[in-house]
Amino acid sequence: MTDYRKTDEAVAALTPEQYRVTQRSGTERPGTGEYLNNKEPGIYVDIVSGEPLFASSDKYESGCGWPSFPRPIEPANVAELRDTSHGMIRTEVRSANGDSHLGHVFEDGPTDRGGLRYCINSASLRFVRRDDMEAQGYGAYLDQVIDSAVKG
Repeated sequence: MTDYRKTDEAVAALTPEQYRVTQRSGTERPGTGEYLNNKEPGIYVDIVSGEPLFASSDKYESGCGWPSFPRPIEPANVAELRDTSHGMIRTEVRSANGDSHLGHVFEDGPTDRGGLRYCINSASLRFVRRDDMEAQGYGAYLDQVIDSAVKG
């Protein structure tokens, strides 16, 4: 079993924007994230710990300005916390092992896929292409990645 965790080296390698988002619970400006329009098959992992988070085949276009998913690829790798910042009550999403701020989850996702919308900052993620998954230790998730055609 892989040991997914935050290391000083991984945090030091972050860009200023990745650091602000993952370590300071920041948010990218809507429509600006690197993976918003990504349609390649693969998985999204925590940029700090490498823990698998979301599959490209689950990604859908929600219109919110951030990559959206109806569910995590590995529920144990996602922690949900009450967030009362900015004068509202939301559910923050963090990576369970890396403790990176990922974004928020809302209950307005596609009803036929569970009704959730995990609204995730690209700066929190690293994308692993399907062709690279086995070599990078993510072969166990290949069955969850199909050709991506981002769903509307």
